[in-house]
Amino acid sequence: MTTKPDHGYSLDASLSRPNRLGSIARDGGINFALFSNAAERVEVCLFDETGQQETARIALPAMEGGIWHGFVEGIGVGQRYGYRVHGPYDPENGHRFNVNKLLLDPYARALMGDIVWDDALHGYKVGEDDLTFDDRDSAAFMPKGVVVDDNHQWDNSAALRTGWDKTVIYEAHVKGLTMKHPGVVQADRGTFAALASDPVLDHLNKIGVTAIELLPIHAYANDRYLIEKGLSNYWGYNTLSFFAPHQGYLEGADIREVKTAIDRFHAAGIEVILDVVYNHTCEGNEMGTTLSFRGIDNESYYMTGEDKRHAYDTTGTGNTLNVKHPMVLRMVMDSLRYWVEVMHVDGFRFDLASTLARGEDGFDRGGNFFATIRQDPVLSAVKLIAEPWDIGDGGYQVGGFVWPFREWNDKARDDIRAYWRRDDSMTAPLSERLSGSPVQFDHDNRPATSSINFVAAHDGFTLWDTTAYNDKHNEANGEDGRDGHDNNLSDNLGAEGPTTDEAVLEARRRRVKAMQATVLLSQGVPMILAGDEFGQSQDGNNNAYCQDNDIAWLDWDAADDSLIRSFSATTALRRDLGHIIDPKFARGDDADDRTTAWVHPTGRDMEEGDWHDGGLRCFAKRITTPGDREVMMIFNAGDAAEFTLPEGEWTKVLDTSADDPATQDAVADTLNVDWQSVVVLTQATKAA
Repeated sequence: MTTKPDHGYSLDASLSRPNRLGSIARDGGINFALFSNAAERVEVCLFDETGQQETARIALPAMEGGIWHGFVEGIGVGQRYGYRVHGPYDPENGHRFNVNKLLLDPYARALMGDIVWDDALHGYKVGEDDLTFDDRDSAAFMPKGVVVDDNHQWDNSAALRTGWDKTVIYEAHVKGLTMKHPGVVQADRGTFAALASDPVLDHLNKIGVTAIELLPIHAYANDRYLIEKGLSNYWGYNTLSFFAPHQGYLEGADIREVKTAIDRFHAAGIEVILDVVYNHTCEGNEMGTTLSFRGIDNESYYMTGEDKRHAYDTTGTGNTLNVKHPMVLRMVMDSLRYWVEVMHVDGFRFDLASTLARGEDGFDRGGNFFATIRQDPVLSAVKLIAEPWDIGDGGYQVGGFVWPFREWNDKARDDIRAYWRRDDSMTAPLSERLSGSPVQFDHDNRPATSSINFVAAHDGFTLWDTTAYNDKHNEANGEDGRDGHDNNLSDNLGAEGPTTDEAVLEARRRRVKAMQATVLLSQGVPMILAGDEFGQSQDGNNNAYCQDNDIAWLDWDAADDSLIRSFSATTALRRDLGHIIDPKFARGDDADDRTTAWVHPTGRDMEEGDWHDGGLRCFAKRITTPGDREVMMIFNAGDAAEFTLPEGEWTKVLDTSADDPATQDAVADTLNVDWQSVVVLTQATKAA
């Protein structure tokens, strides 16, 4: 049955469906569906092409199961819209409905316009408490949802599915990677077009990257307090929409730019992993804004305290998304499947993943969120990575997640930094990290590729800065140095910051190359921060979340080619010696007779007392696989040392102390291992 109310648009009840949420263009109109369990009335507001003029306000006529829906005839792809939701304004009982606030559809797959910060964006009267009610209209200050067409002609529609044992991850920022790249067209810089340009793809292929992990590309809010300080939310960990891409990364307004970029990455043999933030949104706590979820159904979308008025926060951002609610969980799953099935991404890294696993009694590794993903035939087949901590009680959970999740391993980061900084008694901890951190991950049938090994990430010092600064230098953030980590395990090697002292620079280069090689030669999955392959510095800023400028943008013109050669040589060696990365943890009863031995510089096996020798700075890992090459990896954090080799002739295939680390030198008996270096030797296994 079709009706035509006063707003002039026809509503066809026979075509209205609650089964698919969001705005879906079909059959000569749009089906709108929005979940709000406690609402009394839901209106969809249509806007003109500018997004500024409201052209109609249409009450969705049907509701079932808390899903309000209606089919509006005569409109289609490109329509701008938002919602107004009627209901009680009763903060003490968790309800914050305010019909004066235009609300963004949680399922909007494209946005038009940015947030214009104004007090009208708050549901209460700013300057008074949150129990007050603000009746100003917020529409003029809000972005609008845009109805999209999902059709796209893919060139490379098949997923790559690169094995974890062959994966090398490159953590990057869409804008920061491309803004200063001399080979990228100036007009494209900072966008997906630049990200997937030939110069960037050629570089990633050259250095052996198999997957790019992008800092958040979901639409996010540029925080008001940062704008007022002349800064911005550069990293993007403040999600506004879980479906729409961030407009600032598009040249135009067409989300097909994202699909085209992903297509080009796949053609280059590189997977695309998204860093996703499903633990909180940009609306903050009860004193925050009303942009979407809060005004749609605050009690359902957010975790609240016992009194329901106050937000429950385990993320440090003011709120926590309530993924325990089945419809909120559905929204997240719908978002994930959308990015896999429609946008063709290859995996996700979950920010503050411990929050997503919180149950009534704290962290629950078997909770609904992860159980739902594990049983999902689409999502369980892609790459899944957890950041295994949050700031709540019991939030640090490295090793606590379940297969098929991999985890960021900050223990590897810290132990690798400490070993190469020449801290005492670090040989035993480093051997753990080289072995894939079995104490953390060798349980519940988890593979030896469970650990994502890294020595630097977006949050903290760059790898170069760990060798160039003793202390953080975050003055540009405007927080008087209070922000950012203090325990950086760094060492400036004789000069704080930039220097022309060639001895200091050589020491820095050696340490960087050695740490890179350690990550790449360890069991598990290596991840490198974009720019670390050529010595990127952030001037000692270890919390560049708000620095959308030269501090955080990669300085390609200052790239150190010797570091690039070392990184490329080590990734090539990792590929060539594929058997050194074993999906199984090493055990004495391995059926394939693969053996791992730890070797002292004198040539004998490491003994119990050696692991407690605080001053030992050099040791080796020896891997033997029947029918293949034998490999010995020497890690020397100290001064130049003589290393006694096992009998026979060996081939030195990597020496990070050299300007060109890739080599094919025959050696035997003893080997001089230069200071602060990694050396890899191979030998053909003797026939039985």
